[in-house]
Amino acid sequence: MHQRIKIGQIGIGHNHAAEKMNTLRRFPDIFEVVGVVEEDPVWFQKRSILEAYRGLKWMTEEELLSTPGLQAVAVETDGKDLVPTALRCIGAGKHIHLDKPGGENMALFRTLMSKAKEADLTVQLGYMYRYNAAIRFCKEAVKKGVLGHIFEIDAVMSRYDGEEYREWLMNFRAGAMYIFAGHLIDLIVSILGKPERITSFPEKTRPDGLVDNGFAVMEYPGGCVATVRTAVVEVEGMKRRNFIVCGDRGTVTIQPLEPPIAYLTLLEPFENWAAGRQEIPLLPPEGRYDEHMKEFAAIVAGEIENPYPPEHELLVQRCLLEACGYPLQKEDIISSR
Repeated sequence: MHQRIKIGQIGIGHNHAAEKMNTLRRFPDIFEVVGVVEEDPVWFQKRSILEAYRGLKWMTEEELLSTPGLQAVAVETDGKDLVPTALRCIGAGKHIHLDKPGGENMALFRTLMSKAKEADLTVQLGYMYRYNAAIRFCKEAVKKGVLGHIFEIDAVMSRYDGEEYREWLMNFRAGAMYIFAGHLIDLIVSILGKPERITSFPEKTRPDGLVDNGFAVMEYPGGCVATVRTAVVEVEGMKRRNFIVCGDRGTVTIQPLEPPIAYLTLLEPFENWAAGRQEIPLLPPEGRYDEHMKEFAAIVAGEIENPYPPEHELLVQRCLLEACGYPLQKEDIISSR
C-alpha cells in the first residue's frame, strides 16, 4: 500500500463536487484531504454547508497549492472555470482529477494536456461510466469478439430539468449536449476509436434558446454508425439512459446505466454464454466514484500507468465539440469528407 495521497479540492460548484469529496473522505487510508477552496461567494453560500465539507479547512487557492507535500488536486469548479483552474494546478506541479467536460475551447484543453505531459503530471477526467461494471463487461465482450462485427452503437443520456438548471445550461453554447454527451462519446471512442465523420443536430424545443435536445451521428468504417442523444426535457429520462452495442453475432444492452442492468443477446452460443437473451450478473455497485478515485491514487503513486492517456482525452474532446457543433480549427475537425 502506497503512502496516503495528499490532496485538496478546488471548487464546489460542479454538480459532482460534493460526492467526489465524500469519496475522498471515505478512504482515509488512501487520501489525506488537506482542505477545500471556493472563492466564489455564491457557490460558497449555496454549498459550503453540505455534510461533505464538514470539518474541512477552507483555504484560498494560493494556500492550497503552496501546502507542503500536496500531490494532487480535485478540480470541481463550475464548468466554465474547470480548465483555467486545472492549468494553474499543473503550473504548480500537481496531478489533477479534472471533472468534465474539458471546456469549450479546444486550444486551451490541448494546452492543458501538453503542459501536463511535459511536467509528467496526470490529468484524469471525470467520466465515471468508465468504471461502470456493465460498461466494462460490454467492452470486454467487444474485445473478445463475442458480438462479431460492430455495426451500431446507440447511446442516450437524458433527464428532465426545471428552469433553474436550464438557466445554468445556457452558459454553454451547446447546452445539454455539451454537459452530458462527453460521457457517451468517451465510451464510443474507447470501443471504436476515431470516427470518420461527425454530424451534429443541436435542437431547441423551447423559446428560451437552450439546446435542450442534442443529437449527433458518428460514422465509422465498415458501415458502423454510433448515435448520441442528450435531452433535458424527457420525463423520467434517467431511467431510459442506455448504451447499446450491436454486432452481427450479438448485442449488449445496458439500461439503465445506473444502477447498471445489462443483457447479452447472442445468435449462437459463445464460450459460457447461451444463444438468445440473458441478463449479465453484475456485482452490486460501490460508490459511484470509488474505483475512479482509487485508480487516481494508484496513478499518482506511480503504481500504474493512466489507462486513459492524453491522446485519448484529446480525441474525446475533439469529438465532443464537433458533436456539439462548435467551430474548430482545421486540425481538430474529425470529419474526413
